[in-house]
Amino acid sequence: DVQLQASGGGLVQAGGSLRLSCAASGFALDDVAIGWFRQAPGQERAPVACISSSDDTIYYADSAKGRFTVSRDNAKNTAYLQMNSLNPEDTAVYYCAADRNVIVSAVRSPRAYDHWGQGTQVTVSS
Repeated sequence: DVQLQASGGGLVQAGGSLRLSCAASGFALDDVAIGWFRQAPGQERAPVACISSSDDTIYYADSAKGRFTVSRDNAKNTAYLQMNSLNPEDTAVYYCAADRNVIVSAVRSPRAYDHWGQGTQVTVSS
């Protein structure tokens, strides 16, 4: 049974940092594409940071560039999203997703992923 467990969200002041984790079970993360997406109230789910299965393509949303870093630890079968310099506009529910069959050109598309974590709330206060 494939499962992704997202954690690490919370309430943080503007300028602070959080590290989100996405622990996988039932499959290995070392050869799959991983995506971090977020959804704010009334908005569509949008890509934040995505990495291809071979790690040769990494996508960051413009709003995330220079502040967020996506990574994976194969030994722990866990993916991470390090978020620094958070601001209130980063407030959203964050989801991790993973899939083996994501072509590079689709790595930032939510529709490309079959496996999703449950979401973790990030709230940034001003």
